[in-house]
Amino acid sequence: MTGENVLVKGSPSQGLFGATLGFFFGFAAVALFGPTAIKFKDILGLSPQMLGLLVAMPALSGSILRIPFSAWVDSVGGRKPFLTLMVIAIFGLIGLSGLVYFIFKNPSYASQNKILFYYLTLFFGLLSGCGIATFSVGISQVSYWFPQKKQGFALGTYAGIGNLAPGIFSFLLPISLVNLGIINSYFIWLGLLIFGTVLYFILGKDSYYFQMLKMGHSREKAMEFAQSCGQEICPAKSLIDSLKLSAKTLRTWLLVILYFTTFGGFMALTAWFPTYWTQYFKVSLFVAGSLTATYSILTSAIRIFGGVIADKIGGINTSIISLVLMAVGSFGILFIRNIDFCVLSMIIMAVGMGMNNAAVFKLVPRMVSNAVGGASGWVGGLGAFGGFVIPPLLGAFVAKNGLEGYREGFLVFLLLAVFSIVIDIILKNMAKE
Repeated sequence: MTGENVLVKGSPSQGLFGATLGFFFGFAAVALFGPTAIKFKDILGLSPQMLGLLVAMPALSGSILRIPFSAWVDSVGGRKPFLTLMVIAIFGLIGLSGLVYFIFKNPSYASQNKILFYYLTLFFGLLSGCGIATFSVGISQVSYWFPQKKQGFALGTYAGIGNLAPGIFSFLLPISLVNLGIINSYFIWLGLLIFGTVLYFILGKDSYYFQMLKMGHSREKAMEFAQSCGQEICPAKSLIDSLKLSAKTLRTWLLVILYFTTFGGFMALTAWFPTYWTQYFKVSLFVAGSLTATYSILTSAIRIFGGVIADKIGGINTSIISLVLMAVGSFGILFIRNIDFCVLSMIIMAVGMGMNNAAVFKLVPRMVSNAVGGASGWVGGLGAFGGFVIPPLLGAFVAKNGLEGYREGFLVFLLLAVFSIVIDIILKNMAKE
């Protein structure tokens, strides 16, 4: 695109495609970590709490780093933060792949030095979680490409397709483990992450405003040109400004709670479900992986639909409906022990959680329009922190109550859903949609 002798590259659709592709492969960095954690448990002799912490570790970096890296977008655009996170994730998966090779080639030595190998696994799991942190970078990147009236669809598409990664890989992983083994599977996933990083480097595009800044134009000139090209939202002046502005807004923190419930819950369940199905219902790893994949894919895919619904009836109304569904599904798993009914309840939870994830990010640009990057960082980062906090809580239920603790842990999700509905009512009173 040209204008006033200025040449800029890309379009909203290309910006959306590049960011979605990068996030999809970024999630690949940790997609096999949760489903294979049960194998670490057997060799390293991990307790339920240690296992819960292990499967949650990528969510720690994947959530907390969303805050500064998303706000960084407001200063330099999305490409640099995105690529930085992807490279760190590559180093993390290299370390995990090396550990897996050594541990499973030398199981007796690993079991004798289980504390060392456990902490090394935690550390490299932490690094690999940076691939998840790309989410909020991409949210900010896509937000600046699209006008507000189209952001529900654009952000729902970005997050929905990107979040398909753990579901697809959860389905493929049991097949890979059976036919290729855990060592080869890790190296294949490493190759996928490197491939995705290269693709993002080639295809990822910043919006017109950031392209103008990189050409040396002033902020005012960049903003004027970008708006003439259809870019409605421009960022705060700096990373610090963006974080400060968004942090001063109560709406930001209410949205954090909503996202903690459903996206943090989504990350927690994607990591925990393989253990839940294999330990509580004694199904095979393949069946557990397939059920987890069903949950993950449905939650992600429904996010696209949720974005469209949010565009039509508003983000808050969509959020309330979705949280009611989550509460119903959680109640079913908590109180009914039949596996068929639990699968149905899981599906209901997936629909509700996916819809709410879309609704929340429909609300971010609308409610915090002067600091979208900072708000996206707080919401995406602290919201996703649920993926780190919740699994150890689920492990604590198991440690205290044994096998029935796997079922009783879903009380956490029921309480979160009810509390978040109250938050939605508060938001509804604060702003009319």
